[in-house]
Amino acid sequence: MNSQEIINYIANSKKMTPIKVYLSGKLNFIDFSNLDFFGNDKFGILFCDEKEFKKLYGENKDYIEKYKIEMDRKNSAIPLADLSKYNARIEPGAVIRDMVEIGSGCVIMMGAIINIGAQIGENTMIDMNAVIGGRAEIGRNCHIGAGAIVAGVIEPPSAQPVVIEDNVMIGANAVILEGIRIGKGSIVAAGSVVLSDVEPFSVVAGVPAKFVKHVDEKTKSKTQLIDELRKLEN
Repeated sequence: MNSQEIINYIANSKKMTPIKVYLSGKLNFIDFSNLDFFGNDKFGILFCDEKEFKKLYGENKDYIEKYKIEMDRKNSAIPLADLSKYNARIEPGAVIRDMVEIGSGCVIMMGAIINIGAQIGENTMIDMNAVIGGRAEIGRNCHIGAGAIVAGVIEPPSAQPVVIEDNVMIGANAVILEGIRIGKGSIVAAGSVVLSDVEPFSVVAGVPAKFVKHVDEKTKSKTQLIDELRKLEN
């Protein structure tokens, strides 16, 4: 998706506040036929939008003795992705928005955030608490280190996304700014802030990140990816 398509999608989407409601009372007198209700005459759990519950409660408050609402978003424009469509290992606590592409064999670790329009290539690991911004393009066999930030570009529409080519290693807490391209086989040292494009098979480090050396065999051995971590079956 390009920026304008994402902007149109968000602008035209129905804003939702999905909630879970625990109810007790004389529930047999309430018509739940158009809602997702699970329970009996005295107690149940209702899944609906906040507006739907306000209407239901207004019409049936004499029958509802107690209720408790759980809410994890408000007027949300973008739903979370359906994780069942991915052939990947996705750990608890990862937040993946709708319209994200994740290749086969990827690993998405706890606390990782992947925004709308991002593309993650096969066998890439997004480590703990990494943030992958909107429309970011990440290649195959990459490792995006814990706490790293790959900037997103949804507005302005003319902005170019971050592109990380295949076999790239991004160190922990590194920051890749908007529109940057990281060439294939490169390594970005932990804590670096990348302000300009990185040539293929380069090692960069620092704030701002600067060229250190070309990737050699010793460097490759220290940054080798482990295939076993990407296996989905024993």
